[in-house]
Amino acid sequence: MSDIERSASATWHGTLREGTGQISTQSGALNNSPYTFVTRFEQAPGTNPEELIAAAEAACFTMNVAAVLGRREFQNVQVTTTAICVLSQAEGGRKISKIKLITRGKADNLDLATFTEVAEDAKKNCIISRALAGVDEFELDAALAE
Repeated sequence: MSDIERSASATWHGTLREGTGQISTQSGALNNSPYTFVTRFEQAPGTNPEELIAAAEAACFTMNVAAVLGRREFQNVQVTTTAICVLSQAEGGRKISKIKLITRGKADNLDLATFTEVAEDAKKNCIISRALAGVDEFELDAALAE
């Protein structure tokens, strides 16, 4: 398989606190989506880089779990994951200190032990999780869906 390139771009105008930026993705999923100091650091509505990291982790992790369950021949697989990216103040500045995954899955004849094993493996080995290996804490809450 050859290399796959994906891209995104960002533009910022002004100072950190008073400025504004736009984020766009190659696919057009984001097209000049605005972000500001307050959307990133003060919980104002709008996107921010950490939210996008959480989205990437949730998507990659969920696909990985579903792929492994499918290879194990489980039928009617459904996996839902919320990823939380925690931005903390640290010595030297802010950093992503924690990723928390809350995942729920179901499939015909799937038991909790198997689902937890597959989810733990995905937490360590999905592509985005491996890219985030420098995060201090990586937490998983895995359970079967109702």
